[in-house]
Amino acid sequence: MTETNTTGAVADQKLKEAYFTASQGQLIWARFKKQKAAMAGAWVLVIFIVSGILAPFLTPYSPTLEGRDKDYQNGAPQILKFWDENGFSMRPFIYSFERERSFKTNFRWMSTVDREKRRYLTLFPEGEKYTMFGMSFDRHLFGVDKGKIHIFGTDSTGKDIFSRTLHAINTSLAVGTIGVAIAFVLALIIGGVSGYYGGWIDSVLQMITDAIRTVPAIPLFMAIAAFIPSEWSSEARFFFISIILGFINWPTLARRVRTHLLTERNQEYVLAAQLCGAAPNHIIRKHLLPSFTSYIIVDLVISFPYMVLSETALSFIGLGLRDPVNSLGVMLQNVTDADVLLNYQWYFIPVVFFIALVLAFVFVGDGLRDAADPYASTKK
Repeated sequence: MTETNTTGAVADQKLKEAYFTASQGQLIWARFKKQKAAMAGAWVLVIFIVSGILAPFLTPYSPTLEGRDKDYQNGAPQILKFWDENGFSMRPFIYSFERERSFKTNFRWMSTVDREKRRYLTLFPEGEKYTMFGMSFDRHLFGVDKGKIHIFGTDSTGKDIFSRTLHAINTSLAVGTIGVAIAFVLALIIGGVSGYYGGWIDSVLQMITDAIRTVPAIPLFMAIAAFIPSEWSSEARFFFISIILGFINWPTLARRVRTHLLTERNQEYVLAAQLCGAAPNHIIRKHLLPSFTSYIIVDLVISFPYMVLSETALSFIGLGLRDPVNSLGVMLQNVTDADVLLNYQWYFIPVVFFIALVLAFVFVGDGLRDAADPYASTKK
């Protein structure tokens, strides 16, 4: 009994030592892991990010012109089957189909399923060439032995919605990353200088910050959309929209950095660094900002879904990205058509991915915010 108590006391002592010697990042991770919703959101984000990066391999076709299926326009999702009235198959399959116009369908193209002809799923088939990680490949994750497969269906031009969705996630995340990076750099510079120096410098920078915060976003982007030349390439429009999103979303983080530095600049460790002859930029970079690192990371994660929402909203109303660029906002433009609402409900599949992406960012951001708060456990 005495040995058991001694072993328990030693274990408790080691846990206390590990707690008091742990870094700030380790403490945040330990608290973050205890939140199930945040961990679930983190896993969803990892899956989305990996799927977006590996989209050319995971999808059977190119999301643009090369992926069009002229024989299956506005086609319903093709569900893999293992058995039907013709018997069981060890290999999953889909049915072949024939397209025809008839008087019964008002001479619209309709696809008729031929349940006697099967198309069997194949893994790692050769397909269209693509570039990934600076190398050229022609293997895709899946396909069928003949014809094409569309597990999410196709749109009005025959483009594969599954391929478009994964590429759209990658594009929207890329726009958010560039926008957040620009906003992050501007917020640290402007907020750091404003909070450290104070005085008239702080007043001038805060007037600029307030002026940018009062600019209405929609009229601004309407003016920008009118300014962008129609002959600009999709890549140029992509980077321009990303840069603009970054330039109008830095004031919130800059305000938080300024508030923190106004509080910390009179602390003893800052005065000691000044007495040692440290330059202001060194003090801000090496002493002040690191003490605020966890909150900066949390703010960046929380701002990510707003960047994605901004891109999606702008593309949705026609002021952002446009075809042939695949983004979630571009794909959501198609769901406003009444004909889609009544007849082609699979157009809403990208909407589900968009909602899941935003919710994952929100859950992770909330979890990081609670984990970064050293007093979170005492508030409950």
